[in-house]
Parts: sequence; C-alpha cells; structure tokens
Amino acid sequence: MDKAKGHTILIVDDEPDILEFLTYNVQKEGYKVFTATNGLDALKLVQQIQPSLILLDVMMPKMDGIETCQVIRKDLNMVQPVIAFLTARTEDYAQIAGFEAGADDYISKPIRPRLLISKIESLLRRLKNKKQLMQKNSITIDRERYLVTINDRELQLPKKEFELLELLTSRPNNVFNRDQILAIIWGNDTVVGERTIDVHIRKLREKLGDEYIRTIKGVGYSFNEK
Repeated sequence: MDKAKGHTILIVDDEPDILEFLTYNVQKEGYKVFTATNGLDALKLVQQIQPSLILLDVMMPKMDGIETCQVIRKDLNMVQPVIAFLTARTEDYAQIAGFEAGADDYISKPIRPRLLISKIESLLRRLKNKKQLMQKNSITIDRERYLVTINDRELQLPKKEFELLELLTSRPNNVFNRDQILAIIWGNDTVVGERTIDVHIRKLREKLGDEYIRTIKGVGYSFNEK
C-alpha cells in the first residue's frame, strides 16, 4: 500500500502471542515489520534498520522498555524514530516514566486491530513533521541541513553547538545537568572539562541571544520555552 511505503516498524514485546498478533496486523497493512523480544536486541536492530516507528513493551527481560527508550533518545547519532509504549499497565507513574524517557505516545494492551492501525498512521504523520523541522519559539532547527534559523536569520552552527542546542530544545524547560550533557554530546569516553560546556553555551548565547538558554547554578542548563 502507498501509505506504508518507506516505513519500517520495529515491534518489541516478550510475549509471543502479542508479538504475533501485532506483527500480523501491521504487516497486513503493508508495513515492513521487524521484531525483538527484549531491549538489548531492539537496540541492535534500531542501528541496523533505522525504523520509522517503534512499538515498545514496558516490562521485558534483559532491558525494559523505559531504559531502551532512554538509550535511543540519548544517542544523537541515531536516527530518531517515533516511540510508542505498549503496555497493559495503567498506573499513572508508568505513563509518566514513559514520557519522561522520551516516548511520543502510549498504547494500552489489549488493542483492537483497527484502532492499532489508526494509531500507527497518526504516529507516522507526527514523524513526518518531526523529521523535517523542529520549531521552538522563534528558532527553527533543520536536522537534515544542520541549519538553525532564528528570526529569519540562518545560522550554520558547528557540530557540537548544533547538537547541544538540539538536546536542550528536545525537552524545553527541562534541566540537563552537566554530567548528562557531557555524556550525550561528548560521550563518556571523551575527556573534556566542564569548562567546555560553558564555552559552547556562551557561543550559543552570542548567536541566539541570552533569553533562550537558562543557567541553573550548580546544576546545568535548560531551554526557555515561552
């Protein structure tokens, strides 16, 4: 089917019956489907197949869905899919944990096939907008072109500055501490001082203006969403 063309979906669930049910109904609509039964295997597949959408169970062996989602969202070198958690759990704290980990949506099990496909189509429409441009306040971030536009002024930022801005804007008003920023942007294996973050923040403020990035003394930085 035309609507499915180009979209690969990864379904991750440790229950064989559920995995079979979801795979059958999604494939029937023409989508290309890959499956995994735990988070570790899912992460390997994400790198290989670069799915458009991941349907991710929360409770799994080896690595649960929350941790899997966190790993994906922290890897800025990974093509970011839409992630929807699949779970029979209805507790508020489970949903909050999922969204804090970076999930885009929540789907409760069991789900009727027609509703499942409707949700998938809605999530993939969201991906189209997410991939092209991310707009925050008067700032537009174009991931494809590594270009930032602010008040109709285009900025070609150096790679680390771009990644730092993309990280901060990914969760507006959320405070990223220094350890998180170092691990996500520079990697745990790279030895850089905390002064490196300050320098990059200062350069971003010089180009964007002081009002966008807030300093939380002794903690880290956040992006102000007005």
